Amino acid sequence: MLSPDGKKRVIITNVSPKVEEGRFPAKAIVEDDIVISADIFGDGHDVIAASAYIRHAADRLWRELPMRFVTNDRWQTAFSAERKGTYTFKVTAWVDHYTTWKNGLKKKYEAGQDIGVDLLIGAGLLRDAASANQREAVRLNTWAAQLEESTDPGQAVFLAHDPEVAAVMYKHRYRDAVTEYPTTYRIEVERKKAGFSTWYELFPRSASPEAERHGTFNDVANLLPHIAKMGFDVLYFPPIHPIGEVNRKGKNNSLKANPGDPGSPWAIGNRLGGHKAIHPELGTFDDFKALIKAAGDYGIEIAMDIAYQCAPDHPYVKEHPQWFTWRPDGTVQFAENPPKKYEDILPFNFETDDWENLWKELKSVIDYWVGAGIKVFRIDNPHTKAFAFWQWMIGEVRAEHPEVIFLAEAFTRPRVMERLAKAGFNQSYTYFTWRNTKQEIEQYMTELVHTEMRHYFRPNFWPNTPDILPPILTHGGENAHIMRVILAGTLSSNYGLYGPVYEFGMNTPHGSKEEYIDNEKYEIKHWNWDQYTRIGDIITRLNRIRRENTALQSTWNIQFADTSNDQILCYIKTDANTGNQLAIVVNLDVFHTQGAHIRLPMDKLGIGYDEHYIVSDLLGGGKYRWFGDFNYVELNPYLMPAHIFTIIKEQNHD
Repeated sequence: MLSPDGKKRVIITNVSPKVEEGRFPAKAIVEDDIVISADIFGDGHDVIAASAYIRHAADRLWRELPMRFVTNDRWQTAFSAERKGTYTFKVTAWVDHYTTWKNGLKKKYEAGQDIGVDLLIGAGLLRDAASANQREAVRLNTWAAQLEESTDPGQAVFLAHDPEVAAVMYKHRYRDAVTEYPTTYRIEVERKKAGFSTWYELFPRSASPEAERHGTFNDVANLLPHIAKMGFDVLYFPPIHPIGEVNRKGKNNSLKANPGDPGSPWAIGNRLGGHKAIHPELGTFDDFKALIKAAGDYGIEIAMDIAYQCAPDHPYVKEHPQWFTWRPDGTVQFAENPPKKYEDILPFNFETDDWENLWKELKSVIDYWVGAGIKVFRIDNPHTKAFAFWQWMIGEVRAEHPEVIFLAEAFTRPRVMERLAKAGFNQSYTYFTWRNTKQEIEQYMTELVHTEMRHYFRPNFWPNTPDILPPILTHGGENAHIMRVILAGTLSSNYGLYGPVYEFGMNTPHGSKEEYIDNEKYEIKHWNWDQYTRIGDIITRLNRIRRENTALQSTWNIQFADTSNDQILCYIKTDANTGNQLAIVVNLDVFHTQGAHIRLPMDKLGIGYDEHYIVSDLLGGGKYRWFGDFNYVELNPYLMPAHIFTIIKEQNHD
């Protein structure tokens, strides 16, 4: 059987952005400049034209965006995502017979050849277009007549190349000869905080100014000025629900709790309630809502931890026993990651025959807290729950509340983390925590930014968590804490840390484990929140620099620069819309002064190789006059392990 597409001579392939050929939407942020591109080519030497069409979910009509040739059969166009929500787009291409004709006409005229017949051919193209376009028929027929009746070949060529004629003819195409890529793709455009956020994690129960007293939401409210002054805009709490009393863990994760041990907040639920209840010592529901409002007054959003798991005495266990796995001895299977055992936590069985009711109940937990005013959720261990559940739940919640942000706390295998992002998580924890060398950092950032991951995996860099004290912090002390937070906050537009442990530089591990001794997960701490630390001061500076420099508010604009020393990492970030240009230079050696010649990409910066320019260090102070692409830097980690240079081209006053 002959193909019905026999007249379509143009091929479209490698469309971008796409995620699994359109199965999942690509991700973007409102006001992003979104580039749509594709490989487009045809047979022979005829000129090709192409257009992308976009449409917001709230619109009825498509908007056409002409595409332009870039290089090597790659075409692209761009648009600004002015509204949140879902955009769809498709790509079309066709042989542009009019442009092919007018280009050939000009070549023949310039070669001194007779173009009489060619003018008649062009007139025929114009009249064909007129017959298909009644709105422009008069003008098209007039132009056709001018070509047919022309006695001045030069004037005819000038008319053929008139931009007004070209604009009208661009819209004319033979529909049965237009190639339309068969897949229509989606782009989910989210609010700005999904792409630029600064997280601070604390345990509310440790917020009391008085030793031996359980902290409350009101105590946290008193800390808001401190957190806001440091420059954080997301305040994240571990679970705030009643904590299990059965099999409660003691200090340092010991199997037996002593009287007064508070247990782990991730062991959720007891006789007082479960995932929709608040631990009574933290305060009331009204106290929590008041804290959300007070935080908002400081420009801070409260993020809740949602851990879909239960303590043995969670009400779900008695009310819905079918949601759990029961062992032959009549006990419920607790969580295990052999050889580790978590006797205080019971996982849900996502293969239960009652899975539909389980899914609905778990979604209702999110709905409940969204109703209380929460818009940001950090999801604990999502990789241990069904992918299909996440795709359904996140999709349902965000369909009604598109402002909600979900952060996936999954330190696991790459394909699993990627799938969670595709399923709908707006931000994701990453391997940054363990990427330390220049080569490791450059390779990892290249993977995140310059592969298809860029379209669905939005990283959030954390140098520490309550569960993770990486060796670089253990061995590197204060210098390492400063260096790593600067990397986190300048490499990624989303970053967070667990404090005040981080700014206090606490780094004693639990034996040989990569976790803190006397872990706050299992005991209440009393902190001197007013204590000055050098780490805290630099974090405050860093966050101010992030707010004031738009180049740091995107992860995708990074370009690494060559350095002559592998202990010196250098990268630039630029924002074309504001002209903000930064060069970040970091000493990765936390014990020794290191220096290097760095080679900046001058073409990217728009500065000539023979020009002077000023670099001003926003972090440590100092201003320098540099020349060309090669310049020398030296960093003492005991003074400041990094420069954050703003780059300003010198004005030519000649």
